[in-house]
Amino acid sequence: MERFRKVDDRGLLDAARTEAAAFGAFYARHERRLLAYLVRRTGSSELAADLCAESFAVVLDVCRRRGPLPDVPVAWLFGVANHKLADSARSRQVDDRARRRLQMRAVEFTRGQLSEIEVLADLDQAACLLAGLSTEQREAVLAHVVEDRDYAEIADHLRCSESVVRKRVSRGLAALRVRLQEGQ
Repeated sequence: MERFRKVDDRGLLDAARTEAAAFGAFYARHERRLLAYLVRRTGSSELAADLCAESFAVVLDVCRRRGPLPDVPVAWLFGVANHKLADSARSRQVDDRARRRLQMRAVEFTRGQLSEIEVLADLDQAACLLAGLSTEQREAVLAHVVEDRDYAEIADHLRCSESVVRKRVSRGLAALRVRLQEGQ
């Protein structure tokens, strides 16, 4: 997998036509984000895991069949996942034809693994919320709230005054509060 580290997604899928490790690299690169997205959309870590597996199976199936590859594979992957999600909502079950065609076993998850998937979704949601803040606000909020550092220490690290840090934290938290309220 190391040798595929610098290969772009399209190159990975092209290589996956003949090398399983290339698809493994694509999977490793996008699995966590897709799982987190699907947990947020479904509210169920088990359903999200099934949909994620089937989405990757569809992509692998297309690679093996030598079908045309998209210019932006990650967008295609999420598009496949959205179609699988819509299909499962209509039929109230996950379509597993691609996995069966590839002769892949259904994955059984332990309670611990399902909990880890739910944590992923929470972390992904937090990262999305924080991404909307300015770099200065994000650094200050993370340092004060997550790392539990005091204002003086943060000010020293950021080379600014303590009052500037307080304002950044205050404004950052206010922006997060607004986003959270809008999302309810």
